[in-house]
Amino acid sequence: MPNGINCLGWHKQVLLCSIFHILIKYKSFLALRGNYRMQGTIVNTLAIVVGALIGIALGRFVTSTLQKTITNTLGLATLVIGMQMALRADDLLPIVGALLLGTITGEVLKIEEGISALGERLKNLAYSRSSTFVVGFVSASFLYLLGAMSIIGAIEDGLGKPPTVLYLKSLLDFSASIALASAFGIGVAFAAISVFLFQGAISLAAAHLEFLSTAQVTSAISTMGGILIVAVGINLLEIAKIRLGSLLPGIVYIVLWALYQGS
Repeated sequence: MPNGINCLGWHKQVLLCSIFHILIKYKSFLALRGNYRMQGTIVNTLAIVVGALIGIALGRFVTSTLQKTITNTLGLATLVIGMQMALRADDLLPIVGALLLGTITGEVLKIEEGISALGERLKNLAYSRSSTFVVGFVSASFLYLLGAMSIIGAIEDGLGKPPTVLYLKSLLDFSASIALASAFGIGVAFAAISVFLFQGAISLAAAHLEFLSTAQVTSAISTMGGILIVAVGINLLEIAKIRLGSLLPGIVYIVLWALYQGS
């Protein structure tokens, strides 16, 4: 019985190895130039892919009962972390208002359907038959991106500062990827694409986004992100099925509110 990366189909191996090779080459190019820009995001992306591959290899030896236990444990841990983040806010009323407005906006724009469709396309691209591909991709993407570390770290990364925040985030995401991929499989590795595109876009526009790193804005993002992470935990525990994509615009509304309050 093969192990490690050999447990993937040849097309998945080629795709992941190609991404891995390109990112390493680009990171080496930046290092030669003494340029930190995007380096933190690339390390973060690689950490997720490597962690996911380790998790997939370990997942082959996990029974269905243990897999369910791991999923429940991840859900419980996610719930606690999200609650801890969400309850730091002094005033939850603006958060609730932004969340409601965001949900209405998300439903009108059909963001949940768009995210699910993207997950299905990636699943087809990976020639995956896994029934947990989309849930793994969506859950991992939300967990990796819904936090102030993602935005603050990407801004620092784009301004050419040492990406210390993203290096720490990479370590956390690496550990989470192992656990998530052992339960949900290859879909978790593809969440690295979400991280690369989101953090990369922020890094490239960092000169115009420094206002997002103020204490008031990061606090608002962290609180709203915590609520969305609670929603991820509820979905993992199968307590209810929350349409995560529909909640995303709430982050935009709470950032606008924080900027208004700080002006």
